[in-house]
Amino acid sequence: MLKLNVAGVPEHFNFPWHMAIESGAFADAGFEVNWTDFPGGTGAMMQSLRQGKSDIAVVLTQGAVADILRGNPSRIVKTFVETPLVWGIHVAADSKIETIGQIEGRKYAISRKGSGSHLMSIVDAAERGWDSDSPQFEIVGGLEGARKALANGDAEVFFWEKATTAPYVDNGEFRLVGVRKTIWPAFVICVRQDVLEKHGKELRAMFEVLNRHCTELVANEDAVKIIAKRYELDPHDTEMWFSATAWDEDFEMPDRALPVVIQYLNRLNIVKAPMAMPEDVWHQL
Repeated sequence: MLKLNVAGVPEHFNFPWHMAIESGAFADAGFEVNWTDFPGGTGAMMQSLRQGKSDIAVVLTQGAVADILRGNPSRIVKTFVETPLVWGIHVAADSKIETIGQIEGRKYAISRKGSGSHLMSIVDAAERGWDSDSPQFEIVGGLEGARKALANGDAEVFFWEKATTAPYVDNGEFRLVGVRKTIWPAFVICVRQDVLEKHGKELRAMFEVLNRHCTELVANEDAVKIIAKRYELDPHDTEMWFSATAWDEDFEMPDRALPVVIQYLNRLNIVKAPMAMPEDVWHQL
């Protein structure tokens, strides 16, 4: 039995992983998968890979590429969610910010440096033609920290996956002032290089089990109801998210998307790797 520690955010995108774990499908295939939730997001998970605490992590594409180019001894092996991630741009419900144009130069709540909430705030500013150095940042550790920071006035703007924060918009805690879609796949799967070297063939077999559960979820007529209940989401919001989401079920390198991510990271001075190629961050299983 191959034991693997897997890191992921406690969000609805990762439900196929839990289907495979809870059904015993991974165990039947010879894998003991120990899942750990990381509310702090991509930055925290990439750090866990660096420290050898996690073997595998399900992370945001741009965060994975950035940290690997900074020397993280891991590689992307698979696209997990191939559709873009829709980021909600939030302010406190009682904020004086009324329009998206008013967030320029404000203080943003971010999980940590290098996290998705950090990187996407910079990308958004650049796409709007603002100085990408203009955002100020308050490190809050994750969604719960951001809720406190916006409520206390320690930060004014917060980027997070739109469906996850919908309950806090619906209950009047947050107000949504805009959205930002990524122009690359939402989530990828990263594996530490030493694990890849020892267990490459076995890992492909494990991800084939995961692929089957992604297929089963999409085909399940009750999927929206099950996910909404499990993650305490509004059924209507969940249905909209589910209909717009596609899980990747192959092992092909996203050779169009990765160069775009690398170009963005260099352009915004998030990394300094102008000669980097997709093969520098990808391992073909």
